[in-house]
Amino acid sequence: MINFSSQSEFGAISPMMEMGAYEWLWQQDIGEKKPSFKNLAELFRQHPNQWPSDFVPVDMAEACAAEVLEKFNKRGLSSFSIRVRGSSEFPETLLDADHPVQFLYYRGNWDLVYTPMRVAIVGTRQPTPEGERRTAKIASMLATRGVTVVSGLAKGIDKIAHEAAIRHGGDTIAVIGTPIDQAYPRENSELQELIARKHLLVSQVPVLQYAKRPPSINRFFFPERNITMSALTQATIIVEAGETSGTLIQARAALKQGRKLFILESNFQNSSLTWPHRYEKLGAIRVKEFDDILTHIDADAAIKN
Repeated sequence: MINFSSQSEFGAISPMMEMGAYEWLWQQDIGEKKPSFKNLAELFRQHPNQWPSDFVPVDMAEACAAEVLEKFNKRGLSSFSIRVRGSSEFPETLLDADHPVQFLYYRGNWDLVYTPMRVAIVGTRQPTPEGERRTAKIASMLATRGVTVVSGLAKGIDKIAHEAAIRHGGDTIAVIGTPIDQAYPRENSELQELIARKHLLVSQVPVLQYAKRPPSINRFFFPERNITMSALTQATIIVEAGETSGTLIQARAALKQGRKLFILESNFQNSSLTWPHRYEKLGAIRVKEFDDILTHIDADAAIKN
């Protein structure tokens, strides 16, 4: 079953058609350019009042939608929902990205995107034991204060953040770098299903294009989701990250989007890293005590109220 929970917002627009059109666009060159989030965003920037289906033949959109449903059925996914840019429930915060996504698949409680405070916790897939402890501490601290913990459901910091938030009765959002019906790494499959049922699972990844591309190309969807994750939140916390970590893509995005960027002190104390000092000069907040995070978050909440 496709659960398009707010079809009325689309008026005469068919959610099924928009899904199929989005998938079709990802399989076509845009002018002389290959399909990408950047090029699709530029297409819709040039045509701001258009829907995906305005660019796609009806029969092609219908065929792509049917193919997506067939893939989902084979993988046992019976219920999902979508959001299309231009619909009333598409988060306006996502428009702060340089190349905003046009379409999202999701499962779970969409209302979590509207919770008063949403904070991303991100970092390396191979944290130190101390990094693991810090991640769990921060996530639990935020969860108990009603902050929605957002991460990418990757191995390491991401997984620990999601689990700690859930364990302490909080809400969590997972923004994944695979299609909505797949889990990576597979060891996180049960956690992903739990988040989809009890919290919120979000994906911007086109199903059909992902199926046709090799892993060496599909891996680029992961940094793209970091940009979306930043736009969906008010702040990002980096627990641990290496000099070439993909986490730094989210760091750049957060500052560019006007979000707060917190970097734990332990990163500054690591003599092999240069990025913490570089991002501090750009406006990142150095976290010496966990309460530093709460101070800034509480200040933001007070301003909003």
